[in-house]
Amino acid sequence: MTLRLHDTGTRTTRDFRPLQDGVVSIYVCGATVQGIPHIGHVRSGLNFDVLRRWLMLAGYDVLLVRNVTDIDDKVLTKAEAAGRPWWEWAARFERAFEDAYDKLGCLPPSVTPRATGHITQMVELMQRLIDRGHAYAADGDVYFSVTSYPDYGQLSGQRLSEMQQGESAATGKRDPRDFTLWKAAKPGEPSWPTPWGPGRPGWHLECSAMATYYLGPRFDIHGGGADLVFPHHENEAAQSNAAGDGFAEYWLHNAWVTMSGEKMSKSLGNTVGIPVMLERVRAPELRYYLVSAHYRSNLEYSEEALGEAAKAYQRIEAFVRKATDATDEQSADEAALVATQSWVEFAAAMDDDLNVPRALAVVHNLVRAGNQLLAEDSSAEGRSALVEHVALVRRMLASLGLDPLATEWDTAAGSTEDRAVGVLGELVQQLLVERQNARAARDFASADAIRDRLLTVGIAVEDGPDGPTWTVKDSN
Repeated sequence: MTLRLHDTGTRTTRDFRPLQDGVVSIYVCGATVQGIPHIGHVRSGLNFDVLRRWLMLAGYDVLLVRNVTDIDDKVLTKAEAAGRPWWEWAARFERAFEDAYDKLGCLPPSVTPRATGHITQMVELMQRLIDRGHAYAADGDVYFSVTSYPDYGQLSGQRLSEMQQGESAATGKRDPRDFTLWKAAKPGEPSWPTPWGPGRPGWHLECSAMATYYLGPRFDIHGGGADLVFPHHENEAAQSNAAGDGFAEYWLHNAWVTMSGEKMSKSLGNTVGIPVMLERVRAPELRYYLVSAHYRSNLEYSEEALGEAAKAYQRIEAFVRKATDATDEQSADEAALVATQSWVEFAAAMDDDLNVPRALAVVHNLVRAGNQLLAEDSSAEGRSALVEHVALVRRMLASLGLDPLATEWDTAAGSTEDRAVGVLGELVQQLLVERQNARAARDFASADAIRDRLLTVGIAVEDGPDGPTWTVKDSN
């Protein structure tokens, strides 16, 4: 079966045909590194990691570019409020994002370009647009003229008369719907020299410049969150096509993580940070939760849903470990595996626009059948069938980045040491709650006894304005 992907640009699900035999080129809009990553941020990275793994399993060499927006109004505003240099602020949270991707099992991109490292390419792109009559300079800013490009609005399916860029008013704009390519320098802000004056890049410009620099004027897939369709991706497509580049052949967009029906975002105050999530569940369990829904469906976050996903993954993991031990890690014939009905069903689901929920249903059916073999059939035929079952489950999970026996989970979150730390944290947290209750009841003797009890095992408690915190004391 041919892989079929839903293309936002045509609003159809199309057969995927790469431009170059054996190679797939993908550009994914990465993070604006302004703060700690939350599960809404990393869902996109995980979804495109699954796509990449599926393409690699099919034998493709996948070139994946995931950028970092390290210069932006939000980065500058938050760095200033914190009294920190903007570049330090951006670097700090870039590391936080990379750490989150790593812990959740994302394969590293082929390259991770930063916006600030590609000013030359942006200046060249702006010059091409000005030379073609699609952009103009005014008061040190540079704008794209949307009325100069007849296909503007094609990607998002909007009418030009109904569009608003969401930008602040500017005296130099010829049309309020024109969008900013380059922002003139302001006092105290970082800037770079251009023929039109010093300044810094607009958000849309940077992705077009970086995508074409690394992948060429035409490439296969441009991906990102559904919230980027307009204006970001609409503007990327317009400026790149207007400059003469074919740009992306397919546009893929993942849906949001929501809470109470609203998109998860820092501005709404409804985010759940990755570090906090990894205190509640292990990394592979969180990855399972975030990839288990179809990438084009909103994922409504709740503690209950997260817990159910963690238990579902634990059932799969328990089978894989038991079956691997029971079969002495015997290997199955690869050619035989892909010929099985179970693999055919799994592959058909994945080829149908990455229908992971349907694919996981195949996995769970195999696990149920495998557990029955473990419990009831110790014959040679039963052992042989068990070898096939566990090999199939692991192959399927590996394509989703979820194989429980993969080395990344031994180091990232699945080790015995990490599980022990998690259990310790839960016990300490329970005692802290008891101590808080005792203090609230003015039973200070009991509260002090709990504090002293923790201290005897090397746990120091400190009371702060946001409640008590604890650390493990250095034994030296």
